[in-house]
Amino acid sequence: MLPPSFGRDLSASVVVFLVALPLCVGVAVASGVPAETGLITGIVGGIVVGLLPGSSMQVSGPAAGLTVLVAEAVREFGLGALGVIVLASGLVQLLLGFLGLGRWFRAVSVSVVEGMLAGVGLVIIAGQLYAMADQSSPSSGLGKIAGLPGLVSTVFGSPHALAALGVGAGTVLVMLLWQRMPQRVRMVPGALVAVVLSAGVTWLFDLPLKKVEVQGLLESVDLPGGGDFGALAQVGVIGTVVAFTLIASAESLFSAAAVDRLHNGPRTDYNKELMAQGAGNTVCGLLGALPMTAVIVRSATNVNAGARTKVSRVLHGVWLLLFAVFLPAVLGIIPLAAFAGVLVHAGWKLLPTDRLVPMWREHRTEAMIMVATAIAIVTVNMFEGVLIGLGLSIVKLAWDTSHVRVRTADTGSGTVRVSLTGNATFLRLPVILDSLEALPADRPVELDLSGLRHRDLASTTALNTWVERHNDAGSRVRVTEKEETKEPVGASL
Repeated sequence: MLPPSFGRDLSASVVVFLVALPLCVGVAVASGVPAETGLITGIVGGIVVGLLPGSSMQVSGPAAGLTVLVAEAVREFGLGALGVIVLASGLVQLLLGFLGLGRWFRAVSVSVVEGMLAGVGLVIIAGQLYAMADQSSPSSGLGKIAGLPGLVSTVFGSPHALAALGVGAGTVLVMLLWQRMPQRVRMVPGALVAVVLSAGVTWLFDLPLKKVEVQGLLESVDLPGGGDFGALAQVGVIGTVVAFTLIASAESLFSAAAVDRLHNGPRTDYNKELMAQGAGNTVCGLLGALPMTAVIVRSATNVNAGARTKVSRVLHGVWLLLFAVFLPAVLGIIPLAAFAGVLVHAGWKLLPTDRLVPMWREHRTEAMIMVATAIAIVTVNMFEGVLIGLGLSIVKLAWDTSHVRVRTADTGSGTVRVSLTGNATFLRLPVILDSLEALPADRPVELDLSGLRHRDLASTTALNTWVERHNDAGSRVRVTEKEETKEPVGASL
């Protein structure tokens, strides 16, 4: 007997399938791999990850957020190494989840994650503008942006490029207008409507646009060979594995937190969810497919479509499998410009357009880190851009936690009273020593350190040295500090 929620899960699964289909193909095409590899990842994300514990509502599959990194990896190491990289990333995720480290990915700075997504969104938009015009795009992020003026010149000088751009721009326009339709109409995903209309216009006017190349599901399975595993000896490949693991895990667990706020069902077990993502990426790696993450767009669609259990996400994987087996030729009639339009729309949604100004007003430093991370990804590459963002966050954290305040009470005669509160670290030593050395050398000093929460070795050494020098000058320093302090200042005096 079917559970009472099966009907709602069934209808939700169809909606999620219709949303996932163009995204799976579009992400694969944008990554420079066969379209079917995106479908394979979507199938694994639905059937394999969908059956595992962790989050009951969120849906996994290929994500636009990893498009840039995948394209860089394929270009630098070859398509054969992609499966090995994804496999290794999945195994690392499994290990991290087993060790109970899943919840720590939630500690990744929001500004870094937002900056990462913004940088990826900019690169996706810049790159897919070329694809919308049936043109080849430069390989680097800076090259894509710098080449846009030349692209404009090419488009207006070529009827073919202009027609392709019209189809791609029309795809974006339909998706934007579809959001204004009544709720009942929007049950049919805008991306699917836009792609179907683009294919119809291309067929109706017999436009000679580039189409998606179809080679079949089984032909797209690329099991890693023994030689492919040798790529793991390269430092660049190891760095890419780390980047895949960090970004895919952070995006999945951030998505889980967001999805939990959309429904009243069971909450996510972050360690189990990380292991589920690891299992999915391990299978994708063995099949030579794209890496996966849990994606908020598909997950929110799943919840909003009325899903009640994980049955909906499993069934969406089944529908992807049936489509890939029985209807792959349908992809061959869809112009690449249409999928490029879908990706431009997805890239735009990655940009924090509605969050940057509030963040700048309330947390200016965090906003600067977000912008710096995005710029680094565009100008350098995905992995190093994320490392730069993380480094800036660590520097900011060190600076914030090293705040120390020096208060001086001086009546002009007698004892000078000085108190230090906060955290005394080497980062703030110049401030501390400047204040102490400005005190009169011929008067006694009461130095109150009881307000210090932390004092590192550099600060302790510097304070001891200052006390010794002040005492040598003929004045006495009396130090007050917490009883639990293990390294008292001036203890030997």
